[in-house]
Amino acid sequence: MSNGSKYHLPKGTSAEGPYDLLVTPESADWGCSGLRILTLEPGQTHPLPTGESEFLVLPLTGGCTVTVDGQTFELDGRTGVFTSVTDFAYLPRASEALISSACGGTYALPSARTERGGLRARYGRKEDIPVELRGAGACSRQVNNYCLPGTFEAEQLLVCEVLTPGGNWSSYPPHKHDKARPGVESELEEIYYFEVAGEGGFGYQRVYGSQERPIDVLAEVRSGDTVLIPHGWHGPSIAAPGYDLYYLNVMAGPGQDRAWLICDDPAHGWVRGTWESQETDPRLPFGAKETE
Repeated sequence: MSNGSKYHLPKGTSAEGPYDLLVTPESADWGCSGLRILTLEPGQTHPLPTGESEFLVLPLTGGCTVTVDGQTFELDGRTGVFTSVTDFAYLPRASEALISSACGGTYALPSARTERGGLRARYGRKEDIPVELRGAGACSRQVNNYCLPGTFEAEQLLVCEVLTPGGNWSSYPPHKHDKARPGVESELEEIYYFEVAGEGGFGYQRVYGSQERPIDVLAEVRSGDTVLIPHGWHGPSIAAPGYDLYYLNVMAGPGQDRAWLICDDPAHGWVRGTWESQETDPRLPFGAKETE
């Protein structure tokens, strides 16, 4: 591995002020994508001026109240990332928001720097979240598509969650989105924030580049870890047997067309063709037993 430590942020190493994790365009040395993880004790409040960025308030555990631009959104939240999808709030650029929680919880605050603005603050119902089962066999995983083109309107921000049963691979075949090619590939910076089910649980994340744009990361990831992907092929994300793996994907880029277009590594793209003869992992979707 080379220069991996710059891109792998173990839990606590990028904490600052009230945030368990603080990734900004400045700290990541790129242009657009950001992520904050905020934990509130019962009765605590947190002001959030959005400045030049748009944000989501996405509960990881617990619910909260979000007040912004004269509106109040009550987020029911959830008991954990493996139990269900959650409702969320969208905060536009140049807003003053206040997040409060009567019972306490932990909240992801993904963000994207944008020059446009113009959208209003909005509430996202959990019933409207498209849940997709992707891949097959040992590549089966669940994708919760919160804020993507066609699922929820934003200026630049793209957000989804991926849940991978223990022993499976996701973000596979390895793919990239680091060059603007209309209709083929988007230029997007990406953040992976991880949670792992089970005490001592872990997984692995791979990122690699080319001779022209080198990057080399093979990180053992645990709950609260983050991996930054400025460019290059990323994947697989590997869930160790016995430990289900969750990651939050935050993406944004400089292009004015908000799109998520990827291309597979040609050396491994053939794997997609093998899924037609395999079944989806029966452990998916997560949370199915709780909702029956």
